[in-house]
Amino acid sequence: MSRAIDVKALLALIRFDKPIGTLLLLWPTLTALWIAADGVPSPKLLLIFILGTFLMRSAGCIVNDLADRHLDGGVKRTQGRPLVTGQVSVLQARVLFVVLCLAAFGLVLLTNALTVLLSVFGLLLAATYPFMKRFTHWPQVVLGAAFSWAIPMAFAAQQAELPSALWLLYVANLLWTVVYDTEYAMVDRDDDLKIGIKSTAVLFGEADRLVIGALQGLTVLAWLLAGQRFGLGAPWFLAVAAAACLFAWHQVMIRERQREACFRAFRHNNWVGLLLYLGAVAHFALQGH
Repeated sequence: MSRAIDVKALLALIRFDKPIGTLLLLWPTLTALWIAADGVPSPKLLLIFILGTFLMRSAGCIVNDLADRHLDGGVKRTQGRPLVTGQVSVLQARVLFVVLCLAAFGLVLLTNALTVLLSVFGLLLAATYPFMKRFTHWPQVVLGAAFSWAIPMAFAAQQAELPSALWLLYVANLLWTVVYDTEYAMVDRDDDLKIGIKSTAVLFGEADRLVIGALQGLTVLAWLLAGQRFGLGAPWFLAVAAAACLFAWHQVMIRERQREACFRAFRHNNWVGLLLYLGAVAHFALQGH
């Protein structure tokens, strides 16, 4: 007899009540779309990328929980996830994953051939990430590559080409993802060490704050270079400066390496992404676009 569908548990599975992951993916995507469109993205593409961001983040949560369902019970933060508690079956999770991926791919088919091609590689990156923590201490880099892949997709959808300057935005976002996901991994570090899960937080050890600071500096530099290459004005550079100030505040937040403080620092990166997006929007608004 098939198990009844628990809608509330399925929503918990895709982190519907925890939108921070979607926002961290959305702001760089919208920023890239605004720059690619010179401040006037088409409503169609806006809708496609906003919905696509939600769908793919949700699908990513599912494949992550499927991969970690035998490990999450040993981690304080994840021991109540639906696949661990049995509220959602493996079959139900797999079916929902396929449905979400098909819906996202349907949206991509409304763009162009280059964007469709890039989306296939993006899906491979997203599906690969959850398994990396078993083989390397650098799974955050793979997550960064996956989370940043919407940037070239946005340019491809808007311009049907990939200008070289976009890769500065891509590298900046990859570095920034490693920063905030390392802060996130610091929350679980004690549990991860017990069960043998690898992460940059485990790798960096006592040097974690120093390495995060260096990565934050490189992220700011890449954003500055991207602004220069794209000819962005004062609003962009003010946004980057404000983001650098938030990075400094995050260093203060994680100074004692307490679980709750590290988690707050991770979540606070939402404001970094929003600042960069508003900087791009303000630049084009002042240009009259």
